[in-house]
Amino acid sequence: MGARRCLEVWKMGTVSYLNALKLQEKLVSDRKGQKIKDTLLSLQHPPTYTLGKRKTAHNLLVPETELKNMGAELHYTQRGGDITYHGPHQAILYPIVSLRDIGVGARNYVEKLEQTMIELASIYGVQARPGEKGETGVWVEDRKIGAIGVHIQSGITSHGLAFNIDPDMNYFTHIVPCGISDKAVTSLKRETVLELPTEDVIQDQLIDCFAKQFGFSLVLLDNTESNVQ
Repeated sequence: MGARRCLEVWKMGTVSYLNALKLQEKLVSDRKGQKIKDTLLSLQHPPTYTLGKRKTAHNLLVPETELKNMGAELHYTQRGGDITYHGPHQAILYPIVSLRDIGVGARNYVEKLEQTMIELASIYGVQARPGEKGETGVWVEDRKIGAIGVHIQSGITSHGLAFNIDPDMNYFTHIVPCGISDKAVTSLKRETVLELPTEDVIQDQLIDCFAKQFGFSLVLLDNTESNVQ
């Protein structure tokens, strides 16, 4: 059996959305130039709303000025998908991975991201599933527990997934999450009967699930907050 592929993991704590975006752009460039290995950013964001490419703010239910008054930011991005919310108590993974090197197509890549979150939910006895036609992300019955929005440039991935551990659900009431108006948003805390460990433990489990799906071994790079100002 051949050696497993190496994945560098940056555990970054809380990072602003724009700083994380700038870092992803640099890492994508470095990965294209083969200056770095496949890299996974594990982090959380302050309260932030993001819109995918070619989307307008029609699924934003309050004026942008009201978001600012709430202390939340709004950003337009190049990822796929519609409007979504990122914030505290949500586990986010941004893979900077060469799909060509690992032999994975774009559709299969998204399916593996779905399975990453489904496997994490199963650890806590929660039965999650991929979205049906017209639904993105991962669901528990008709409630969305995880969002996916990816960008692929020259075979290199960026953006990624966000799994709801226990975010403030009030933030979701200001948008039509992912443009789906008749479905609710949920969290691991709401769906499991088990007592949850610390969020660091859950984020580490999410990293492990990701690595398992893609056949990576791990190289952890801790204390990487200094890489983002």
